[in-house]
Amino acid sequence: MDVDIGNRLRFLRMKHGLSQRQLAKRAAVTNSTISLIESNRTNPSVGALKRVLDGIPIGLAEFFAIEPDASPKVFYQASELVEIGKGPISYLQIGDNLFGRNLQVLRERYEPRADSGKVLLTHEGEEAGIILSGRLEVTVGKDKRVLGPGDAYYFQSKQPHRFRCVGSSACELISACTPPTF
Repeated sequence: MDVDIGNRLRFLRMKHGLSQRQLAKRAAVTNSTISLIESNRTNPSVGALKRVLDGIPIGLAEFFAIEPDASPKVFYQASELVEIGKGPISYLQIGDNLFGRNLQVLRERYEPRADSGKVLLTHEGEEAGIILSGRLEVTVGKDKRVLGPGDAYYFQSKQPHRFRCVGSSACELISACTPPTF
């Protein structure tokens, strides 16, 4: 029997309102350990998985008893989008259960000068987005571009990347990431 440990862990982490960084700190492991497990790039030992799950906290038996939703929801009202980011950057996700899903779709809002962080992000997968309003500076590797309404980006997420709202108004966009990374 194949068990998707990565999606289960991501689901539980998000359900408990934890970022990968917060869970890593609680579990006394590196951020990359959580990322590698969630992207199914590593298969943790039982001891390592237990240490990570202690950071939630949840036991191994309960973790493996979780079953994906047999009939996932198809349609969502605006009020049903799940907030997975707080502060100057808002991430509204379609659905809260990502079991078995290979795509994560977000409605993002960056307040003026909001930034994804000075340390560039890297992870497995691909990302794409279309700017709806405002201006967003997107850095991918050594390339940097300011995008406005109607402009778009698409790149391999292994490339170091960063997002920053420029200008005096908020920036809104729709983005997609595969596999889900939040």
